[in-house]
Amino acid sequence: MILSCSNSDEAIAPTSLKSYLNSNRFEKGAVIACSASDMETANVLTFFYPVLNAVNARLYETTSVNVNPLDFENYTQVFLESEPIFNGYLRRFSQESSVEKWLIVTFELENEIKVSNPIRSKQFSKPTRWQDIVSINQSQVGMPLFSWPDNPFGDNAIYFQIVSDGNDNLLSGTYTNQNQFQYYKLDNVVLNITRETPPILQLNTSYNFTLMDVSLDNWVNAVTLNKSFVKQ
Repeated sequence: MILSCSNSDEAIAPTSLKSYLNSNRFEKGAVIACSASDMETANVLTFFYPVLNAVNARLYETTSVNVNPLDFENYTQVFLESEPIFNGYLRRFSQESSVEKWLIVTFELENEIKVSNPIRSKQFSKPTRWQDIVSINQSQVGMPLFSWPDNPFGDNAIYFQIVSDGNDNLLSGTYTNQNQFQYYKLDNVVLNITRETPPILQLNTSYNFTLMDVSLDNWVNAVTLNKSFVKQ
């Protein structure tokens, strides 16, 4: 995917997050977001879930990690456009960064600014591992069971799972504390971003499974990306 940046003939003055929020209603912790390092570069990828009708998504950053991440005065806007993934069901910002820092994502919804929890980038101290750590058991017809080692890289807080089809459409998006997820069974799901009832998987059809191992400070320790399986 190609990064698209905002262009202007005039320099854009940095905007602090505090000044943006001061004259508006806002809600903290209302954007689901996390960051990872790119598999080939040290670029920081910041993923977020744009709820329906959300507009004006923004990325804010501090100058380093040696600041109070809860003080909005420490954040200035990064003028980047987000790009769609899973056909826009999720979006992400991609940026080059020579230092680790804190990040926050915002968007506007119904005349209120929604604000993510701070994300601590670790592209140098703990780069994201992109590797296949997922096993798939299809013994139960139509409900494959995905499992993986529990907290293999340390610092895990939650796991994020995506099942998608061959056209990159997201069929289900869920979070669990446990190191397994069964399609489509919600017994151990602690957060569900699936908007509609997931479809029945079709016989002899290829699907993909993506897993993110997310830390307490919203850094992605590891990613299994689009592991392919054929519904049996």
